[in-house]
Amino acid sequence: MAKQFLGPYINFQGQAKDAMELYHRVLGGELNLYSSDEQGKPKPAGPGERIMYGRLVADGIVIVASDGNPKYPAKVGDHIGVSIGGTDSAHLRQVFEGLAEGGQVKMPLTTGAWAERPDGLPTGSASTGTSTSSPNSRVHA
Repeated sequence: MAKQFLGPYINFQGQAKDAMELYHRVLGGELNLYSSDEQGKPKPAGPGERIMYGRLVADGIVIVASDGNPKYPAKVGDHIGVSIGGTDSAHLRQVFEGLAEGGQVKMPLTTGAWAERPDGLPTGSASTGTSTSSPNSRVHA
């Protein structure tokens, strides 16, 4: 049976490490925080580094987050989306296409470069605009 998850993808505008560490203290689970090196490749985040990708998996809960890009601050409504993922690529593509319908695709569905994950699920990301109440949906495949 294929594994899948659904959870929020939050742009914390420079506060991702503090926010994700709070969720980790409260919810437990496994927290992974990544920044990027000079070539843009992911690496474990060190003290004071911007979080390019953070993920907390705790007892059926998945929260994905980043610090966003300081050059392009998120507008209200653009700072949160939906993160989905799983082991069935065909199903994830179908979900992505469903979320993209009627929206504006900001990045095509791709396999991501983020480090190995403890749950064995592949990673990747894409964004679509969906509705005014949820303009960004993020799909992890």
